[in-house]
Amino acid sequence: MADDHPYADRFGVTRRIPEQGRPRAEVLAELETMATEEDRAWESGKCSGTMYCGDHDHYGFLNEAYGLYAHVNALQRDICPSATRFEGEIIAMTLDMLHADAVSDGEPVGIVTSGGTGSIVHALLAYRDHAAQTRGVTRPNFVKPETGHPAFDKGCHLFGIELRTAPIDPETTLVDVAAMAELVDDQTIAIMGSACNYGYGTIDPISELSDLALERGVGLHVDGCLGGFILPWGQELGWDIPVFDFRLPGVTSISADTHKYGYGFKGSSVVTFRDKALRNAQYFFLTGWSGGKYCSPGMDGSRSGGALASTWAAMVTIGREGYLGYARQIFETADRMKDAVRSHPELRIMGSPTFCFSFTSDEFDIYHVNDAMRAKGWRFNGQQYPNAIHMAVTRPQTQPGVVEEFTADLAGAVAYAKEHAEDTPKSAAIYGGVAGGLDDEADEFIRMVMGDMMDRHQSVPAKD
Repeated sequence: MADDHPYADRFGVTRRIPEQGRPRAEVLAELETMATEEDRAWESGKCSGTMYCGDHDHYGFLNEAYGLYAHVNALQRDICPSATRFEGEIIAMTLDMLHADAVSDGEPVGIVTSGGTGSIVHALLAYRDHAAQTRGVTRPNFVKPETGHPAFDKGCHLFGIELRTAPIDPETTLVDVAAMAELVDDQTIAIMGSACNYGYGTIDPISELSDLALERGVGLHVDGCLGGFILPWGQELGWDIPVFDFRLPGVTSISADTHKYGYGFKGSSVVTFRDKALRNAQYFFLTGWSGGKYCSPGMDGSRSGGALASTWAAMVTIGREGYLGYARQIFETADRMKDAVRSHPELRIMGSPTFCFSFTSDEFDIYHVNDAMRAKGWRFNGQQYPNAIHMAVTRPQTQPGVVEEFTADLAGAVAYAKEHAEDTPKSAAIYGGVAGGLDDEADEFIRMVMGDMMDRHQSVPAKD
């Protein structure tokens, strides 16, 4: 794991609070050195996802907005009523984008969370508690496609919800709705579909899932954490994107990350609900505490007002025209990159993807392609079962010349993969710092890797 700790020799390791504080200029110079070097990993446009905006002028503007409120605690609204304005308007703009005006059977609302996982687990908590309050559910279960994000697994683990997983069609990568229906029973709190899923960039049949949710009287969460802030603009521009939002009567909640294609800072996301009764179910109250009556609209207590201010600033300065323009560039770039993949008969795109696409090979291990592309500076995300790699197209890929580089480098990578087809590739599927494709030894290996990554600089120094 040496690559994860490149600064120890250059800058030393701080394991104690310094006796004397370091000069601010020295600290800022050190931070600038690391940040500048790390930005080079994505500025070329060769990095899948990760950096959704890539515009340093935009980041500078957001830094100014964030800095004005970084020290403010959004929990204390009497001191900073601006936080109420920012949060309310972020939610309202998101609801408008997701066609909440089509809702006639509820009062659409939302909350701002710390990221996609935050939005997903808040939705799970809301469904669990609402089902307990309104339907008497005592053994809650939740049904997701196999491609549903692991944050649903995490939330179910944390909240004592049984997770049931439905298979996907291996050709389309979309969930088998009939199989999902078989998993729903009287203790099911909700089902979910992705728009789009992280792995393949494909959109589950949300319309069919809406019908199923209505038929069985359960909630339907649409995970738009990745696609929620770009698919609506793609629809408006004429790309073939099915309806997935509140225009479908069975959709009861949608998550959408403002820190992805909303071009806000990490971490911010919005989870929207068809009706406030569902959102209100996950509120926490402790009215008998000696410190005063306590209530919390979400799991977080203190939050920096900077996240709200900078997210709001991003949305109102980009505007509809800006979002549409960026979406057009991204979809056009994705289409050109997919055409480059399709030009090689040895490669196969998984399903019918959108701005994010995954491809594999039936002739060789696709990670040979990944190895060759990595040598050219490309950083893809990996899938497994089957092995595949994906590119989530963002604004850095829309720079002039990036598609041409992708096309040329991919051709060389395919030739390399054919030449080394009998060899073992060097790379494997990785997501969030965790390696995949290890089968029986995976759990223990992942513990070792995560422990090494987290603990390298944390050992307690010996006492003098």
